[in-house]
Amino acid sequence: MTVPVRPGDKAAALNRILTTVLKRGFGLFLFGGGIYYWVRLVGIFDGALWRFDLMPFAWQVAAPALAVLYPVAGIGLWTLMSWGPVMWLLVAGAEAIMHIGLPFLFSGKLFFLGFHLFGLAMLGVLRLVGELEAAQRLKSRPSSIPDIKHEM
Repeated sequence: MTVPVRPGDKAAALNRILTTVLKRGFGLFLFGGGIYYWVRLVGIFDGALWRFDLMPFAWQVAAPALAVLYPVAGIGLWTLMSWGPVMWLLVAGAEAIMHIGLPFLFSGKLFFLGFHLFGLAMLGVLRLVGELEAAQRLKSRPSSIPDIKHEM
């Protein structure tokens, strides 16, 4: 015997699946970004921005912070922890300040910032749809508490 599935339950399940796929996909991206910054700090390649001792001071401050924040945010997203999106927002905010607020110190690499913005916007949309779906389910659920009117 099968239990009938309400349409709201299917929508909620689809939202959870899409949110999980989005978080894990961007978690991998952020973890890769952390590896990128660690490669820059260790100095595997030649170049001014590819060795810590040759970086300008602004990059010597930003690169280690991003080398730590990127993988932490990636792990938080991959493991679906509640603090994962918060760390991701922190990384995106730091990159926005670097590349939009201080373009004379940090080249304006807007591609990665656009990638962050797209992912965070998609996560926000999925969150909003989930909240609206939950509110709709609560509205359509029959009340188990009788409506009691008090007379005075």
